[in-house]
Amino acid sequence: MEATIVTDNFKHYPVLLKEIISVITPQHGGTFIDCTLGQGGYTNEILKHKNTKVIGIDRDIDSKIIGKQIQNKFPDRFLFKNLKFSDLNNLKLKNENVKGVVFDLGYSYTQVKDPKKGISFSSSGELNMMMGLNNFSANEAVNNLEDKELEKIFKYFGDEKDAKLISRNIARERSLRKLDTQGLVKIIEKSKRKKYYKIHCATKTFQALRIFVNKEISELIYGLINSAKILKKNGVLAIVTFHSLEDKIVKYFFKSLSEHKSISRYEPSVKQKKIYFRMPIKKPILPSENEVKENPPSRSAKLRYLIKQDDVFDIESDILNKFRHLLEIENLGSKLWQNLLFSF
Repeated sequence: MEATIVTDNFKHYPVLLKEIISVITPQHGGTFIDCTLGQGGYTNEILKHKNTKVIGIDRDIDSKIIGKQIQNKFPDRFLFKNLKFSDLNNLKLKNENVKGVVFDLGYSYTQVKDPKKGISFSSSGELNMMMGLNNFSANEAVNNLEDKELEKIFKYFGDEKDAKLISRNIARERSLRKLDTQGLVKIIEKSKRKKYYKIHCATKTFQALRIFVNKEISELIYGLINSAKILKKNGVLAIVTFHSLEDKIVKYFFKSLSEHKSISRYEPSVKQKKIYFRMPIKKPILPSENEVKENPPSRSAKLRYLIKQDDVFDIESDILNKFRHLLEIENLGSKLWQNLLFSF
């Protein structure tokens, strides 16, 4: 979940840029945290306003090049950190008036087309999918996890209906040879019962592997929790999602902070928590027809935002419990990593 989606010839399209700026209102000044610096689209737009400061973070070390360019232009107003979402709480923000935290959970054209990253099913060579600060690669996951473990990953992270058959065929094929990107694609193509798709038949499996390798579920959840804590009063948390699983997580988190839980009138009365956040609109903001026409991959983007109403650090949300089943699947990576360490 890094940076924004762009299309042909490396032209950069920060998705929902006007809408993001309208929501976080940088014209009023303050410090903003761009959690997916990428090509710097949001950051550069924010820094056009003189009383602003931006801390740009990205787990992809390649973004350091963009960060350096921005820092040369705004030496006193921009700082780059090579961090994951879960490390947001490690930023030194005691004297910062954090008025906005922005996430763009899409992947950039340069990331997708980078053969070293091995994100795309059209890539050749070894499976990778590591976006930075990882413990293991897709290659290590596919060639070492048990078929039942792979099935869970494909089913719950990719919503892949043929997860069981794909995982069984992976286990069979890898006993004969080490699997690479195109080897995995061929297995998926042979495993799919339905042969005609609007999207490539490997899309969901590759999405699931990428989510697993980069721990995107826990990174997003802890990124949300940390962001809500560090925001100052009237600060805005704005998130652009691109697939249903991450949007489901964001939607639930926002609702858990901005609404009281509904309680049956037949249950004993309990003291409700105080609400410190406000969700101005419940439905997501979508790209305009013009934006989708200019940048087709933006069609799946959804922007949701939340406003903090008071200066509080401790927040109450049951999001970790709500998505515990996904976190348990993600934790298969810890077991894999330990096995890889002991194999050396």
